[in-house]
Amino acid sequence: MSDACGCGDEKTGTGVSEEAEETVGFWQVSEVRAAAVSGVLLLVAWVASLTGGPQWLTLSLEIGALLVAAWTFVPSTLRRLVKGKIGVGTLMTIAAAGAVALGQYEEAAMLAFLYAISEGLEEYSMAKTRRGLRALLDLVPAEATVLRGGIETTVPPAELTRGDRMVVRPGERLATDGRIITGRTSLDTSALTGESVPVEAGPGSEVFAGSINGTGPLEVEVTSTAENNSLARIVHIVEAEQSRKGPGQRLADSIASKLVPGILIAAVMIIIFGFIVGEPLLWFERALVVLVAASPCALAISVPVTVVASVGAASRIGVLIKGGGALETLGKIRTIALDKTGTLTRNKPAVIDVAATGAATREHVLALAAGLEARSEHPLARAILAAATDRAVVTDVDTIPGAGLEGRLEGRTVRLGRPGWINAGPLAAVVERMQHAGATAVLIEDDGLVIGAIAVRDELRPEAREVIARLSASGYTTAMLTGDNLITATALGKAAGISEIHADLRPEDKAEIIRTLKARQPTAMVGDGVNDAPALATADTGIAMGAMGTDVAIETADIALMGEDLKHLPQVLDHARRTRQIMLQNVGLSLLLIAVLIPLALLGMLGLAAVVLIHELAEIVVIANGVRAGRLRSRTALDATAPVPALEPTA
Repeated sequence: MSDACGCGDEKTGTGVSEEAEETVGFWQVSEVRAAAVSGVLLLVAWVASLTGGPQWLTLSLEIGALLVAAWTFVPSTLRRLVKGKIGVGTLMTIAAAGAVALGQYEEAAMLAFLYAISEGLEEYSMAKTRRGLRALLDLVPAEATVLRGGIETTVPPAELTRGDRMVVRPGERLATDGRIITGRTSLDTSALTGESVPVEAGPGSEVFAGSINGTGPLEVEVTSTAENNSLARIVHIVEAEQSRKGPGQRLADSIASKLVPGILIAAVMIIIFGFIVGEPLLWFERALVVLVAASPCALAISVPVTVVASVGAASRIGVLIKGGGALETLGKIRTIALDKTGTLTRNKPAVIDVAATGAATREHVLALAAGLEARSEHPLARAILAAATDRAVVTDVDTIPGAGLEGRLEGRTVRLGRPGWINAGPLAAVVERMQHAGATAVLIEDDGLVIGAIAVRDELRPEAREVIARLSASGYTTAMLTGDNLITATALGKAAGISEIHADLRPEDKAEIIRTLKARQPTAMVGDGVNDAPALATADTGIAMGAMGTDVAIETADIALMGEDLKHLPQVLDHARRTRQIMLQNVGLSLLLIAVLIPLALLGMLGLAAVVLIHELAEIVVIANGVRAGRLRSRTALDATAPVPALEPTA
C-alpha cells in the first residue's frame, strides 16, 4: 500500500501482510476480528443508552470499542510518525483524539470502528486476490518418489537434489523440473500454461514442476531444486516486480501524499479561523470532520488492489505480468508487433519442395544438401536432414556468415546458400515461386553450377489468422518483423492477415522498427525473448511467447505467455484494457468523493459520524470494484468461420 495511506501495520511491498498471505479466511484477518469486537461493544452501549442504563456503563463500553478498533491503526501510525511519515492513519488518529477531547466518545468509537472495518476488508481483499498466484506453489505434490541405490524412496520435494531420478507414475504431478530419461507420455500443463491440449514428451524432453503425467510411467532426472524450479521462479519474479508502480498507481500515490499534509494545514487554518470569529469549539469540530472527509485512503488503495487482483487472475491462465507498470502500459497498447518464427509460426520448418536442373535428381540434391548441413544446428538444417534419405560425404565444410555453407565433395567445391550468394540461373523462376508460397528457398551448387533448389517452410500456427483478425477487430494495428526475405515474409503475412511487413531484419533492425512504431502509438513486441531481446526491451511492453522454463524470456519481457497458444495474446490484452478502466474508475471515484465531502463538512452539513460512514462505505466500493479485475472474462470465441488458408504448395 502507498505510504500516503499509512493505514494498518507495516506491509509487504505489495501491500499484503505476511499473516494475510498465509491466511485468507475473512475471520482470520485481525482487523476484521477487532472491528467485530468493537462493533459488538458499540451495539451494547447503544442498547444500554436506550434502556436507561447507567452512564458509566455506556461510556465504558464506548471507550472499550474505541480502544479495540484504534489498536488496528494507531500503533502503526505512531511508528510511521517516528520515521517522519504521515498518512491517512495520521488523519484518523488526530480526528479520533479530537473527538475524545470534545467529549464525543461515541463518534470517536464509530470512526475507529468503521476505519477498522475498511482496514480489514483491504487486508482480506489484497490477500485473497493474490491467492491465484500463490496457488501455483500448491501444484507441487507433498511427496516425490526417487530411485536411490536402485530402491524407490519417498521424500519431500525440498529434499530433491540435481541428478536425482524421480519416478513419476500416470496421474502424478512432477515435484520439480527435470529431463525425461525413460518413458513416453502426454503431459497436462494446463495449470501452468493455460493450454488444454496435452503435450507429448519422451526421452530428452524438458518437463516442469506441477505438470501432470498422463499416460505412461516416467523416470525423470532432476535439473532444479524445489526452491528454484520454474514455479518458484514465476512466483518470486511476480512478487518482486509487483513493487514496480505503474503511471496510475504513481499518480494515486502522488495525489495522496500531497493531499495529507495539505489537509492538516487546512485543518489548522480552520481552527485559527474559529478563534478569530469567536467560536473555537464549533470550528475545531468542523476541522476534525474535514480531516476525515478529505482522507485519501480510498485513493491510495484504489490502484494497488486492482493491480494485485489482475496479476493474480492472469497467472491462472499462464500469463506472467511483471507488476503494475507492465499491466497499465499493456492496457494502453495500440500497436502489436510480432516476430515471425516461433510466434506466428510453429518453429518447425519442413521441406515442401525440391527442384533439380540438368542431370541432377531430386534425391541427389537433397543428399548433397544433407551432407553440407550434417553438423549444422540451424532449423533449416534439421528440416533438410529429416527429408533426406541419403547423405553425401562432404568434407571441409565452412560456414559463410549470412550466406550459406561451402565444402568439398570428391575434390569439387559444393555450396548451399541463399539466392544472391548463389546465382539461381535457370531456377530463378522456381525460387521466386517458392518464395511467393511463403517458403525459404536455398540453392545447391556443385562445382560452380547450380543443380537444385530446396523450399523449406515454417507453417503458421493454426490459430494465427484468427488471432490477428480478433486483434484488428479490437482496434489494434498489427505488424510482422522477420529476418526472412520480403517475398516470403509478405506471403506469410498475407496468410496471417497482417498488412504491415518488415523483412530482412537483424535483431538491431527490429529494435529500430519498434522505435518507429512507438513514435506513432504505444507498441508491444511479441517474440521469443532470446534473439528478439533488443526489440522486447525497446517496446513499451515486451511480451515473450512460450516462456515456460526460459529464464531469458522471463527476465527480458514485461509479460510472458508461458504456453504456446497464441490465443492468450488477445485475451490478456482485453484483460489489461479492462483492468486499466477499473483503475481509472477507482481514481475518479476517490477524487470525486473528496471533492464532495470537504465542502459539505466545512459548511457543517455533515457531522463526524455521517462523514465517516460515507467515506468508509465509498472505500469499500472502491475495494470491491478493484477486486473485479481478478475475474477473467470467459474467452471470447474466435471466428470459427474464417479458417487459416493453406499456402499453396509448390510441388
